[in-house]
Amino acid sequence: MEPPRFLLGVSFVLLCSAGVSRSLVITSGEKSFELAQGEKVTLPCTFEISDEDQGSLDIEWVLIPADNQKDEQIIIMYDVDRIYDNYYPALNGRIQFTKSDPRSGDGSLDILNLKAADTGTYQCRVKKAPGVQSQKIKLTVLVKPARTKCSIEGSQEIGRDITLKCSSQEGSALLSYDWRRVSGTQGLPATSMLNKNTGELVLKNASKDYSGTYHCVASNRVGTDECSVELNVTPPINTAGVIAGAIIGTLLGLSVLAFLVFCCCKKHREKKYEKEVHHDIREDVPPPKSRSSTARSYIGSNRSSLGSMSPSNMEGYTKTPYSQVPSEDFESRPGQNPTFAPSKVAAPNLSRMGAVPVMIPAQSKDGSIV
Repeated sequence: MEPPRFLLGVSFVLLCSAGVSRSLVITSGEKSFELAQGEKVTLPCTFEISDEDQGSLDIEWVLIPADNQKDEQIIIMYDVDRIYDNYYPALNGRIQFTKSDPRSGDGSLDILNLKAADTGTYQCRVKKAPGVQSQKIKLTVLVKPARTKCSIEGSQEIGRDITLKCSSQEGSALLSYDWRRVSGTQGLPATSMLNKNTGELVLKNASKDYSGTYHCVASNRVGTDECSVELNVTPPINTAGVIAGAIIGTLLGLSVLAFLVFCCCKKHREKKYEKEVHHDIREDVPPPKSRSSTARSYIGSNRSSLGSMSPSNMEGYTKTPYSQVPSEDFESRPGQNPTFAPSKVAAPNLSRMGAVPVMIPAQSKDGSIV
């Protein structure tokens, strides 16, 4: 009796499988990671080696650039029982093999203190001749929201539209914002409108009941950050009174300023007038004469006149008493030219007065000296 045909087929497959060699294979399966900046990631690369893989073990991790025009960059390598990790300066000191001896079948890579610049595609290549295998892993490093600030835009008056703003200074897209009320009525006002992408919360036609503390949460796939703001809705300000007060204050200020300017100008004019009066020297007004100087000048002039007289000319003069010394009453007055009549003095008296006789040459009729 012949065996069934399906049994013959199974036997053939088993015989063929026994003769097929098994080569190196990478067994890790996760291909994508998303983590926050500052965290640690382990990029898996586990493998199995067959008996036919007799060559030396070679493990490489390379960074594949997003730009296809650029070359791949080796970041770490295991070769002939040695580890080389100084190929890529941006990761120096932050990368290492997960296992100190990758020959155990684990060539996974640890990256410490992740940075946004570490985002990219990493490839693990395992070689053990004749087996060669590789696997790509995509790494995305996200930045958590940070330095989130809340603010209020618009007048906080009853009946006005008030906008609450929330914005993070740091954080990877896509950022989402959510507002909630943490005091008073817990829910948001019925007239509020929230934009989760921009972080704006608009409160229409605000009322006194809208007052309270509002809390904003900014979030993305790797973290959150928060901030709060206090809203105090008050009645409208009396605008007319404020304007009137401002006008009155301005007028008073101008009045005081004008008064100060007037006082300064007046004081300046007074100082200028005093300076002109004290320093104005008139050259056409002679200085006043004293009595003593007048008397001395009169006596001196008489002496000089007498000294030039000859004895023959002295007979017409008479002795002038010393009591008749001219005083200031004889000084010339404006518009007057006083004249004094010559007095006769006797010759003996002239001698006693110190007169010196002088010989006067005689002249002829034609004017020549005789």
